Amino acid sequence: MPELPDLAVYAERVEALAGGAPLRELKLLHPFVLRTVTPPPAVLVEQPLERVHRVGKRLALQFGPRHFALVHLMRAGRLRWLDLARKPPGRIALASFRFDRGQLMLTEAGTQRRASLHVVEGDGPAALAPFDAGGLEPLGADRGAWRERMVRENRTLKRALTDPQTIAGIGNAYSDEILHRAKLSPLALTQKLDDAEHARLYDAVQAVLTEWIARLRAEARQLQNALPEATAFRPEMAVHGKFGQPCPACGAPVQRIVYADNETDYCARCQTGGRILADRSLSRLLKASFPTSLDQLEL
Repeated sequence: MPELPDLAVYAERVEALAGGAPLRELKLLHPFVLRTVTPPPAVLVEQPLERVHRVGKRLALQFGPRHFALVHLMRAGRLRWLDLARKPPGRIALASFRFDRGQLMLTEAGTQRRASLHVVEGDGPAALAPFDAGGLEPLGADRGAWRERMVRENRTLKRALTDPQTIAGIGNAYSDEILHRAKLSPLALTQKLDDAEHARLYDAVQAVLTEWIARLRAEARQLQNALPEATAFRPEMAVHGKFGQPCPACGAPVQRIVYADNETDYCARCQTGGRILADRSLSRLLKASFPTSLDQLEL
């Protein structure tokens, strides 16, 4: 699922490609993608695209002074910028926003169809408030506000970072990178951290998100009439998606916790004092044979 750095750069690039241009046509290629009834999508047509910004993990495209198209990409949704002559990319195309300069295409791989489009009418923040889960904006928070939000409930760091009602815009990938940078276990409890650990977590959030926005922005500048690729798995990442590969900080093999459709990747040496964390699948299967430390893993 695209997260804060990806969505921030998506917004900048869409504005660069279509900002100020009137929307000539909004075509729904799969009717399920539209999740609102009123106002009708036609109200956006012939209005200029005035602004694109992030609302949590959604992108808000503002047309004219009072209308918005809210796009939630979920896990497999993506945005593409295509020439007007290009046909929609087969079954994965969900909706097309056509401008004089090109077309913004909403696509989704797979068959689950979770990506969504809401058309909203109203005045600025008030109109978008129902779509804001209330999470703290991590790059706009001072240390006190950050700590206060994190300790409201005693939860694991992984859960707190990825809960949109607690922190806005962070998901599975960047939470792994943040916790690795902070040298903290994903299962550490928010109310059990000491002052130094809270400080490391805050600093890691600021550094990781800022660095990745800068990296993705630099990549996007190399593009002309295209949008950057949004993916949760990048070779420059330290631990996310790197199970079994050496940690770039210490060389130990990256470990993972698998649960449902998600996984948490971490370095046992850097983050958990060498302890391998149990999960809900492999540790239950192996039971007593499940290695609990890097020393056992190396035997």
